[in-house]
Amino acid sequence: MAFKTYKPTTPGRRATMVDAFDDITKHKPEKKLMMVHKKRTGRSNGRITVRHRGGGTRTFYRLVDFKQQRYDIPATVNAIEYDPNRGARIALIEYADKVKSYILAPQGITAGDSVLSSKNRIEVKTGARMPLKFVPVGQMVHNIELLAGQGGKIVRGAGTSSQLMAVEMGYATLKLPSGELRKVSQECAATIGVLSNPDRNLIRLGKAGRRRHMGWRPSVRGKAMNPVDHPHGGGEGHNPIGMRRPETPQGKPALGVKTRKRKKWSNFLIIQHRK
Repeated sequence: MAFKTYKPTTPGRRATMVDAFDDITKHKPEKKLMMVHKKRTGRSNGRITVRHRGGGTRTFYRLVDFKQQRYDIPATVNAIEYDPNRGARIALIEYADKVKSYILAPQGITAGDSVLSSKNRIEVKTGARMPLKFVPVGQMVHNIELLAGQGGKIVRGAGTSSQLMAVEMGYATLKLPSGELRKVSQECAATIGVLSNPDRNLIRLGKAGRRRHMGWRPSVRGKAMNPVDHPHGGGEGHNPIGMRRPETPQGKPALGVKTRKRKKWSNFLIIQHRK
């Protein structure tokens, strides 16, 4: 991934870095694989449940196939495209029966390559999708199912991948990007390779306006508010928050508090929690 910088003609331009899109081979998406993307702006039933969301550039959602259940039908990569709704690139593939689809593009895949999805053991190469029981131990995979046939749910971010550590007793042990060691059923499917666009986190936005284009609104510090608006509020001038740990606007502990349910059914599948 290459970056593009500008002459520092303004303070915003001085720090701005943009994606050069060198790996993009097609700039107009397939109309049949798009739908209107209605934004919730952080609201549920009209009430704000997630703060600092709203606005942003209007985008269309690309219908990405996370299941890839057209088994044993070879497909050819027609193009690598940009998706405004995710960090990784997407690949436009065309099956032998002329059906087109979008999939997450692994790193290193190019137009003209072939990909295949199967329930059986197939050749291990970038873009191939098969159950974890057929994947060699130590291989990097992405777009992993948590329940067989459900479609990929984890490891779908730009540049991420998970390493297959072992396959035994009906379960596959995976080391996730967060550092968590987790077991999933060996019947769950995964795609071989590392996801594309690994340098996305190195981009500097440079100015607040680009953040607004992404749908993020300004954030106000709690200690700058009044006591009626935030637990950190109040006091004269620049003062500490006045409590032993930070709290949310609702008065609940913030920063590092576990939110996972203690009795969640899948707890026994986690061997080692993330760091």
